[in-house]
Amino acid sequence: MMLKLLIPVLFSVSIFAGVDVDPNGYILYCPCMGRFGNQADHFLGSLAFARALNRTLALPPWVEYRFGEPKSVQVPFSHYFEFEPLSKFHHVITMEEFMENIAPKVWPPEKRTAFCYMARGQGTDCNAKEGNPFGPFWDTFNVDFVQSEFYGPLNYDVHHQDMARKWNNRYPPQKLPVLAFTGAPASFPVQLENKDLQKFLVWTPRIVNRAIDFIRNVLPIGSFVGIHLRNGVDWTRACEHLEHSPNLFSAPQCLGYRNEFGIASQDMCFPTPDAIAKQVKFAVKEYHAKSVFVSSDNDHLIPFLTKALKRMEVTVHKLANPEPHVDLAILGRANYFLGNCISSFTAFAKRDRDANGLPSGFWGFPSNRASATKQKHEEL
Repeated sequence: MMLKLLIPVLFSVSIFAGVDVDPNGYILYCPCMGRFGNQADHFLGSLAFARALNRTLALPPWVEYRFGEPKSVQVPFSHYFEFEPLSKFHHVITMEEFMENIAPKVWPPEKRTAFCYMARGQGTDCNAKEGNPFGPFWDTFNVDFVQSEFYGPLNYDVHHQDMARKWNNRYPPQKLPVLAFTGAPASFPVQLENKDLQKFLVWTPRIVNRAIDFIRNVLPIGSFVGIHLRNGVDWTRACEHLEHSPNLFSAPQCLGYRNEFGIASQDMCFPTPDAIAKQVKFAVKEYHAKSVFVSSDNDHLIPFLTKALKRMEVTVHKLANPEPHVDLAILGRANYFLGNCISSFTAFAKRDRDANGLPSGFWGFPSNRASATKQKHEEL
């Protein structure tokens, strides 16, 4: 009888003992700023940060905000992206696996410290779970923090100032095996040195197959142009801040990180339908496109563009039930792509295409046709 009772206990202990714990420690964070485009920018920076410190990165779920849901919804990282390409670049583990198999070993509830640069919100600590999505994110994994740690004046730029060594000296993994950040340990927009890490973000077969199925079965045979339109009410308001924020959001992707290629304009941030049609027509001619695929957060301009392209015998399409990630996978396969320089959603598509050597352009940039042709040849 005693032997029967001990067998399951011994079995569970042997399984737990077989879990590989990284002696260099782990990095956890809440991807709590913005929607997918912003979170993707932050992920690339966090991946670079984890590699520089040589700590395993726990792949956080993507935070989504769905209509009718009072709180954010956490979607597992692997729902959209493959694990293996990332693991070839650096040590990674899903957040779910970390909490189930590693946390009981190295991060017990009584030792859970939240890291932030300085006090957040009311009080004198990180308040890591205050508000949405912060609270719902950590609650997904039943995490509560017992104390806060302010890491200032350290920062996330591990490409300069010997920053990785400073982090490891101040927070050695032997004493603090887990660094759990209230937000991503990365800058926004993505740091120039981290843009190339996009190549390690590979869509899952589910996303890829949906994109390919649409291209094969909905679009006519031949090349196609993909475009991204930001024209919702919230975007209109964001564009009003251009005058005081010339490098707003993802503007550095075309203007440079020091505005060395110009400053943002309304034509770039919120182009008129006529301006959009003009650039699309030019792209269609240049790439002998038979169709145009449109991704948008609001108005896809399908009737308007269909009329504008009628004489060119070019059809205009969108997903019947738009899904942002499938949209991005389709945009990544277009013969040419036109997007919004200010948008982090466009930035994801642009980096994805850059990784595969495919040409892209932006609304209202460059400002004339000659510049556009020059940019096209440079990208090719």
